[in-house]
Amino acid sequence: MIKWSTAGESHGSALLALIEGMPAGVEIESTKISRELERRRLGYGRGSRQKFEADRIELISGIRHGKTLGSPISVLIHNSEWPKWKTVMSADPVDPAALQIDAGVGDTREIARNRKLTKPRPGHADLVGMNKYGFTDARNVLERASARETAARVALGAIAKEYLRQVAHIEIGSQVLQVGSVSGPESLRGNFTPDNFSDLDASPVRTLDLDLENRFIAEIDAAKKAGDTLGGVVEIVAFNVPQALGTYTIAAERLDAQIAAAMMSIQAVKGVEIGDGFRSAGRRGSAAHDEIFPASAENSDTLFRKTNRAGGIEGGMSNGEPVVVRLAYKPISTVPHALSTIDTETGQAATALHQRSDTTAVIPGAVIGESMLALVLARALNSQIGGDSMRQAKENLHSFINSIPQERR
Repeated sequence: MIKWSTAGESHGSALLALIEGMPAGVEIESTKISRELERRRLGYGRGSRQKFEADRIELISGIRHGKTLGSPISVLIHNSEWPKWKTVMSADPVDPAALQIDAGVGDTREIARNRKLTKPRPGHADLVGMNKYGFTDARNVLERASARETAARVALGAIAKEYLRQVAHIEIGSQVLQVGSVSGPESLRGNFTPDNFSDLDASPVRTLDLDLENRFIAEIDAAKKAGDTLGGVVEIVAFNVPQALGTYTIAAERLDAQIAAAMMSIQAVKGVEIGDGFRSAGRRGSAAHDEIFPASAENSDTLFRKTNRAGGIEGGMSNGEPVVVRLAYKPISTVPHALSTIDTETGQAATALHQRSDTTAVIPGAVIGESMLALVLARALNSQIGGDSMRQAKENLHSFINSIPQERR
């Protein structure tokens, strides 16, 4: 059973990513993980932090000479800014006086960095987190609630992607469908294949539509000028997913349930759609489902569907079609324009704190969604076929596929 977890704070010394249950023999190098982390940092509308937040990784365990060992894999993502935060985020007690001085290099911001944060941001975990854990300083909440944690997920997603690719030739990509109030035409939904992955990466807003790209950029520029932030919608697609991942027998193990839970765990995601979920709600049944046709010489050597409204999942299981997931990201809650809140020390009206902010994180949000889908599919594939080594996993998948009668494949 593949399991994963992360640890660490946004301005701590490092983030820790841990994955267990990965079979031995998956080929993975640190450069591939670093490449995925670089994709997460890109995207029009990101703030200055991405320029100095170089994600230097260190593979601690579970990989030797470029291959997984079958033991737990742990990855450290070092914080290049740690020297500036070493006192503020120290695990050991510090002299209170040390929090009242600058960094020793004339950095006047250090005093603000050390100050207790008591003006929680609407839309963030700040206020309720303080109440839940009994904190008087919002920093104790926001450091872990920060979307910086997703860097650890992307590192793990890179490993999961390699497992999926090497065992089952599964490829996962993404595009942006909407930024703020600007959205592309219906025809853009599901209009890309693995052949387009590099072109999507090359676009500053992850779209193949040049006109839409320009409109997205203009929307982001307008929001930045107004001191505001934007949300949007992204689409993640997994190609070559075999049949029968997931189950209908246990509610929590339905593949769509696992995907929805994983996607909703991403900071700022407020909606998840599988296939044409919301659109099909307004259709009649005769136009909502994907009819099944037998194999024929002119069409396919396996049964096929002319549509994929179900997004590759029927009855909680993959059906052999591409798995299609869309995520709705809310605007970033750290708004430069600053929203009304209270000061938790006085109970009086105040302006919410503002650490720093991207104008939008929708573009990297697509990459994060890829990683979460990869982790869920890796767990589901491993649960279906097992195998302590890649050789066993490949043999088991081949055996399972061959066990399905040809006319039902």
